[in-house]
Amino acid sequence: MAGFFAKSLLGRHGDSSANVPTDLTAQNDPALRIQLLDSFENAGLGWFWATDADGVLTYLSKSAMEKHGWTVADLGGKPFADLFTAESDDEDGQGERPLAFLLRARNSITQFAARLAGTEEDLWWEIAGKPVFDAGNRFCGYRGSARDCTEALKAQRDAKHQAQYDTLTGLANRHRMAKRLGETLTIYRNAKRSCALVALDLDRFKQVNDTLGHPAGDELLKQVAARLERIVGETGMIGRLDGDKFQIVLPDMDDRGLVGELGSRIIQMVSQPYSINGSRAIVGASIGVAIAPYDGLDTGELMTAADLALEAAKGGGRGQYRFYSSDLKDGAKMRRRTEMDLRDALVRKELRMLYQPIIDAKTHKMKALEALMRWEHPERGNISPAEFIPVAEDIGIIKQMGDWALHEVCRQAQEWPLELRVAVNVSTIQFAHDDFPQVVQRALQASGLDPRRLELEITESVFMGDGGRTQRIFEELKALGVRLALDDFGTGYSSLSYLQTAPFDKIKIDQSFVRGATEDGNNNAAIMSAIVGLAEALGMETVAEGVETKDELALVTNRRAESIQGYIFSRAITHQELLARLERGELQYEPRGPAKFRAQRKSVFRRVGLIHEDYRYRVVLRNISKTGAMVEGLLNVPLGTQVVVDLGGGQLAVATVRRSSAHTQGLEFETPLISDGAEGLCTRHRVSPYQIEAAGRPLAALPQDAYSLIAGGHGQAAAPRRFMQVEPHPPR
Repeated sequence: MAGFFAKSLLGRHGDSSANVPTDLTAQNDPALRIQLLDSFENAGLGWFWATDADGVLTYLSKSAMEKHGWTVADLGGKPFADLFTAESDDEDGQGERPLAFLLRARNSITQFAARLAGTEEDLWWEIAGKPVFDAGNRFCGYRGSARDCTEALKAQRDAKHQAQYDTLTGLANRHRMAKRLGETLTIYRNAKRSCALVALDLDRFKQVNDTLGHPAGDELLKQVAARLERIVGETGMIGRLDGDKFQIVLPDMDDRGLVGELGSRIIQMVSQPYSINGSRAIVGASIGVAIAPYDGLDTGELMTAADLALEAAKGGGRGQYRFYSSDLKDGAKMRRRTEMDLRDALVRKELRMLYQPIIDAKTHKMKALEALMRWEHPERGNISPAEFIPVAEDIGIIKQMGDWALHEVCRQAQEWPLELRVAVNVSTIQFAHDDFPQVVQRALQASGLDPRRLELEITESVFMGDGGRTQRIFEELKALGVRLALDDFGTGYSSLSYLQTAPFDKIKIDQSFVRGATEDGNNNAAIMSAIVGLAEALGMETVAEGVETKDELALVTNRRAESIQGYIFSRAITHQELLARLERGELQYEPRGPAKFRAQRKSVFRRVGLIHEDYRYRVVLRNISKTGAMVEGLLNVPLGTQVVVDLGGGQLAVATVRRSSAHTQGLEFETPLISDGAEGLCTRHRVSPYQIEAAGRPLAALPQDAYSLIAGGHGQAAAPRRFMQVEPHPPR
C-alpha cells in the first residue's frame, strides 16, 4: 500500500463506465478489481485493513474512519489490536483469546468479534484476515476485511439469552440450569467438592391465578424471583424451571444446618404478602434439598433426589423444607397410592368427622366443638390430615371433600341432645368458589340446623384475593346467621387492616404461640397478650389452641383467653363417643397432662449402630433429641465412655455416655443434631462418598450403611468387644 490512506486508484483510470467489461475475459484487469473494491467500501458493505510486520495499521478504509470519526493523526503508528478491547462476547466468560494474541500467532482470522475500545457505545466489528509473507517467507503483516456486526451480535446475544433465560423473571431457565449444574458436578467430582441443589415450589399459587388472573400470577412470579435473588445473592445460581417451580444451585455446600437455615429464610420471605395492582396476594413455599455427591453424582440423579425431597415437603404439610434420604422413594410411591385411594374415599365412605371439645377457660365446661376430618383407610388405618389434605388440594378434590364435611357436620350436630356450637374448617380453595355461601345454605336447610350453631373457621389466606369479593362473601355468610372465626391467627403474614371490616366473631390463637410460651426468654406470652387485647377491643372471642400442659393452661388463662382447646382436656373423639357423653350430660372436664412444658424428645424404636473402639454394636434407639439420645442393648457401660452413634445414611454422631443403668445408656451429643425440616432430626454432616472412594470403593451416592464400607475398605480385623450385648425389650 502506498501511503497511509492513498486516494482511490479509481481516479487514475478515468470514468469507470468506459471500462465495464462485456465478458469474463477482463476479470484479471487490475483497474477493474480496484473499481470493485472501491464500490464495496463506498456501499458500506465492509471495510479493508492492513498492518505491517509489527502489527501497526497501514491501511483502513476511508468509510470506516468517517463512521467512527477517526483521522490519520489519530491512527498513525497505532497497532491495529489497540483499536479493540480484550473483552469476549461470550456471556459465560469462556470466549476466544483477544485479537492481539491472534495477530502475534500469525494465523488466519475468520469471523472474530471484537469490541471497539474508547467508545461509550457498545460497538463490535467482525474481523477476518490473513498473514502475508514475501518471497523469502518473511512475515510482512496482515491484510484483512471487517464489518460492523453490532446489530447482528446483539440479535445473536438476544437469541442466545432467550434460549438460556426465563423471559418472565430473567432467571436462568431449565436448559441453562441443567447445563451449569452438569458442568459444576463434573468439575467438583474431580476436585472432591460438594454442591447442594434446592428445589422450590410455591404453595397456593394456582389460587392467585384463579382469583386475580394470570397477569397477576406473572407479576407475583417476578416478585418471588426478586426476593430469591436478595436472599441467595452471590452464594448460588437461581433458575425458574417452569410454572411456579424454581431451583437453586449452591456450590461448596454440604452443611445441612446452613442449607436448612437458608431454606427457612426463603420460606419465610417468600410467604410474606405481595402487593399486586392494589390487591393482596399470599403464597407459601415448599423446599426439597439434595447434596452431591451424598445424594447423587450426576444432574439427573441429583434433580430426582431434590424433587423427591420437595414432594415429601409438600406431602408433609407444605411450608417446610426436607432433605433427601433414600427412604423417600418409598414415600413417593405411598403418595401416588394416596392420590389414587383418596379419589375413592368419599364414595367408599372412608372419611369421617371427629370432634374436639372447646372448653370454657374459667369453668372448664364444654361450650363448643371443632369438627376435624379423618380418613380411615381399610388397609393403612387412620391417615393423618397433614398427609391427605395437601394431596386433596393438589388433585383438585378438596372442595368436594369440604362440601361433604359441611353437610355431614350439620347433619350430626342436629342429632345432639344439647345445642352446642360446632366449628368447621374451610379451605381457601373452597372459600374461593363463588357458590360457597349457597353450599353453606344448602347444608343448613338439609339438616335443619340453627345457623347460629355453625361456626366457619377461615384462615388469613382468604384475603389474598379480590378484597371486594371476599367482603361480599363474608356479608352473604353473615346474612345466613352463621358465625365466623379467624383460624391460625398471626401465622399468615397478613395485615391487620382486614380486621376493620371482616365480621369475625372469634380469633383462634395458633398453637405455635402456645407451645414453649412458658419457657424463659420466650416472647410467645407477650404475643398472646397482644392478640387477646386486640380481640377484646374488637369485641371478639378468643380460643387458645394446642394447650397440652398445666403450666400452658395457667398461662393462657392468666392471659385472659376465653376458651381452651387441646390435649390437656381432650383429644378429638368420634361422633358416637360425643353423643354418649352429651346424653350423660358430662360437660365438665378436668385438665390431664404433664405439669410443665418440656422440649420434646422424640420416642422411637429402631436399631442403630453404636461404635466403640472400632467395634460396631447393634443397639436400639429409644428416644432422641437435638442434644442426646437413649439407647438400649449394652450392659454396664461406664459413664464418660466416648461412642459414635450410626444413625444410618452416613450420619455419625459423636456422643458421651452421661447416664448408664444396666442395659440402658443416656447419651449426650458432641454436636447437636438439626431439624430435617419436618419433625425429624439429622446430623449436619455425613460420611463423604469421597472417603468411601478412598477406601477402595467406587464413587457413588451414600448407601444406608455407609460406615461399614469405610471400615471394611481398610481391611482391618474386627476389634475386640468391650461390652456385653443384650436384646432389649420392645416397647409396650
